[in-house]
Amino acid sequence: MIDINLSHFNFSIIVNMILSIISYFLTVNLIPNIKETFIKANLYGIDMNKRNGGKIPEALGVVSGCIFLITLVLFIPIPFTNYIFDNASFPHHEFVEYLAALLSICCMLLLGFADDVLDLRWRHKLLLPTIASLPLLMVYYVNFNSTIIIVPRPLRDWLGLSVDLGIFYYVYMGMLAVFCTNAINILAGVNGLEVGQSLVIAISIMIFNIIELSGSLWKSHQFSLYFILPYITTSLALIKYNWYPAQVFVGDTFCYLSGMTFAVVGIFGHFSKTTLLFFIPQIINFLYSGPQLFRLIPCPRHRLPRFNKDTGKLDPSVVIFNKSELNKLARLIMNLFKTLKLVKWEEDKDGTVTCNNLTLINFLLISIGPTKEVKVTKMLLLIQVASTILTFLIRYPFASLFYDV
Repeated sequence: MIDINLSHFNFSIIVNMILSIISYFLTVNLIPNIKETFIKANLYGIDMNKRNGGKIPEALGVVSGCIFLITLVLFIPIPFTNYIFDNASFPHHEFVEYLAALLSICCMLLLGFADDVLDLRWRHKLLLPTIASLPLLMVYYVNFNSTIIIVPRPLRDWLGLSVDLGIFYYVYMGMLAVFCTNAINILAGVNGLEVGQSLVIAISIMIFNIIELSGSLWKSHQFSLYFILPYITTSLALIKYNWYPAQVFVGDTFCYLSGMTFAVVGIFGHFSKTTLLFFIPQIINFLYSGPQLFRLIPCPRHRLPRFNKDTGKLDPSVVIFNKSELNKLARLIMNLFKTLKLVKWEEDKDGTVTCNNLTLINFLLISIGPTKEVKVTKMLLLIQVASTILTFLIRYPFASLFYDV
């Protein structure tokens, strides 16, 4: 049974909620006033999934991101009010955690905006989150340095009750930061999807934090709420303009900011494995996209669905290549995909192959047929919600089958 204890909704949480509400209204009023400034600065894109795709301001995630960070900066003294005049008992380790989290998120906001402006290559998209996660890992090492994991019951006869992963645990946390910052960016291409999926994940984390306030790690979950609440409100303001038909594009700025925020609360909140469970659709999309992401088959720069002007619906986008270009591993994987009916594969007598691009969006379209863009977004968000329900089932009722809870 889930026990929710509201006693830890103290003064700090109340102030955070008030600041978060204010940040919503600031964001929702600032975005329409600043849109034209972005277009004049040549920061705009064309909505290719519309009959009359005009100039849409790009990288507006930087607006919600800046207000999110400003809110967190203004909030800095609130959790430490009782200690300000008593330096002897000041929780320096908590203060450093907060600042390190801010630094990592701020770095990703800056690097995401640089990506939107400079159009960085994929190797940079992997390197930059790794660098930005270093403050997190260093503070985790100094404050906790706990690298022991509890072994599930079925494996305890071989591995024992627990295993110390040592440096591999830090590798895992670094990879978590890289995955979170890129996973949302990979599952994108229709109006409202980037912000929508991020909001579902953030609200899921918020609910999890509230439930866990009754546990022994309530302080860690309270720390998470400090970041998640203003993130949710600024993202709610952003989706108001990014929902179909989009008035703004959020850009890589928002995706990087979101991923690092989730990584921060997961690592410092000591629920990184649960955080990863909230990313089930993104994990599936990553695995499905693997042959293209790792260049086993050709990967065009943009894999978003194609807009059919005659029907007003989206069709799956395709990649065309010759089968002779594939190595043995690629052929093995694609044959498996064909057997499982995960791809739409057309091959002529000359060996020229036409295959849908390997994204969850395109897979949905080959499964249900041409669909209106807004319906595609809603269906993908329902999948995200379903994965959240599955995560809570795994985390609570099913967890007792594997762990002592």
